[in-house]
Amino acid sequence: MKTKIKFLLLISFTVLISCGTDEIKHLTPPETGTYKVAILYPNGANKTFDMDYYEKKHMPMMAGLLGDNLKFYEIDKGIAGRTDGDKVSFVTMGYFYINNVDEYNKVIARNIDTIRNDIPKYTNIQPIIQINEIKQWKSNHIK
Repeated sequence: MKTKIKFLLLISFTVLISCGTDEIKHLTPPETGTYKVAILYPNGANKTFDMDYYEKKHMPMMAGLLGDNLKFYEIDKGIAGRTDGDKVSFVTMGYFYINNVDEYNKVIARNIDTIRNDIPKYTNIQPIIQINEIKQWKSNHIK
């Protein structure tokens, strides 16, 4: 009986471990001096956004274009405003964490038609783009 329980626990553990995604997750915090490209999609009347396409097609396409310059990317979905009655300011926000801004700009310039032609496939929102330098990153878990 003990052997059977151990075997079931081992299988359960193996299944849980194998249920992870294929996507690369950043395990370490962004470093000071890393750059973060923020792509903001403002909310508003008659705005549409296909999150499934954005997650599965657009952002992976962009990651492929950015290549080794990309450390990782994030996608945030707006779910609430500051208070219960407030609408979200941004439907979605995407972030690229990159090493080199000049290289990023070159890749975007080389692929601008591909990028612009893909945007209408998931949204009718004109994104706002801002490039930031990460100056500090702290966690409550770091002592």
